Parts: sequence; C-alpha cells; structure tokens
Amino acid sequence: MSEKKANKMGIEDADPETAADAPVNIPDIEDLIPGLADEIEVAAAQAEASMATATPAGGIAQLEADCYELKDKLLRALAESENIRRRAERDRKDAEAYGGTKLARDLLAVHDSLARTLEGTDEATREQAKGFIEGVELTQRELLNAFTKHKIEKVTPAMGEKFDPNRHQAMFEAPIPGAEPGTVIEVMQAGFNIADRLLRPALVGVARAAPQPAAAESEPEETGSGENGAE
Repeated sequence: MSEKKANKMGIEDADPETAADAPVNIPDIEDLIPGLADEIEVAAAQAEASMATATPAGGIAQLEADCYELKDKLLRALAESENIRRRAERDRKDAEAYGGTKLARDLLAVHDSLARTLEGTDEATREQAKGFIEGVELTQRELLNAFTKHKIEKVTPAMGEKFDPNRHQAMFEAPIPGAEPGTVIEVMQAGFNIADRLLRPALVGVARAAPQPAAAESEPEETGSGENGAE
C-alpha cells in the first residue's frame, strides 16, 4: 500500500509509539463509489417518470427493479467499506508491531559490538578498567531492555538443535564424531526476532555426515614355488 493511500485511510507513518492510538478513518460510501448519489437521483427520477406513463402493474414492476438495483449497489458499497476498514485495522497493527524494523536491524550492529567487547575482555583487563567495563555492561542491558519493550527477542540456537533454514544461516559444514548430520555444532552469531517475524538469522555451523572409509584393498595372492624355487 502506498504512503498516499495509507494516509488517506488515516494511517500515519509506521511509528510503534503512536500507531496504537492512530484513528482509522472510514471513507464515505460516496468515496467508494463515485457518483452514487447522482445515480440514485437519476433512478428515482426514472421511477417517477415510469409511474406517470406506465400502467399500475408495470409501474410496480419497474419500481421493484429499481429498488433491487439500488439495494445491490448499497450492499456492494457497504461490503467494500467493511473490507477497507479491515485492511486499515490490519495495517495499523502491522505498523505498531513492525514499524521499527529498519531501526532495530541497524541497532543490532551496536549490540554485536558491545557483546564482542565484553567477550574479548579477560579478568586482568576487567580489574584495570572496572568502571569502563561496568559502563559497557550497563549500556548492553539498557539496549536489551529497549529491545524487549519493542518485542525484539534474541534467539540463540542450542547445540545439537536441528538446523532450520527459516531461522538459521549455515556458515560452514564439518563432520563431527557423535554429532547427528544437519544439527547445530557452533553458534557464531545470535539471531533476533521482532514480534513473530525473523529480524536476523542466527549464524551457525552445521554437522555433516562423516565420509565413508575407503574399501580395503584386496591382499595380493600368495605365490607358490615356481621354476626358480629351491629344488
């Protein structure tokens, strides 16, 4: 749906903070079927003319036909109005749930940088720069709290979990003894969901079947004593 059409229905730009309170304007029937009022007036005039010139029986039949036609147009207009109302309500809910998708995807890089900083810090560095590390941890917690507020969820696959191409992205495959082929053996980067949609797939390593050992070569046949054998 284009921005112009969305604005005409009363849906503001995708802003999750204000989308829930945005009014949904339902177009008038005249907007749905342009010229409907004029058609009704013309039909009424034709009905009056028919009554003036036709016999009573013919006038009643014409009136019934005109009534049926106008009723059909009215029902179609009401049905279209209801469809537009439902589409507007669905678009409003989508704007509320997924309006911050682009911003959230950009903020994932900030989350990854903070996570790498904390993961690469040893105990000695933590002792030397304790205040700095605590500030990084606090920033990461605040970012995750903001994610939770907007229904952005971190998803980390478990070791041995079945590889799901809808939620995971395979970075490599390797034969691992004891691992079932097609299962996760390493998580390189966590994935994220927003509401019920995938925001970023998790980057994982996947186990593959071990290569079959080559067939053993047949042993050479033993040679008996020949002409050069000892007499």
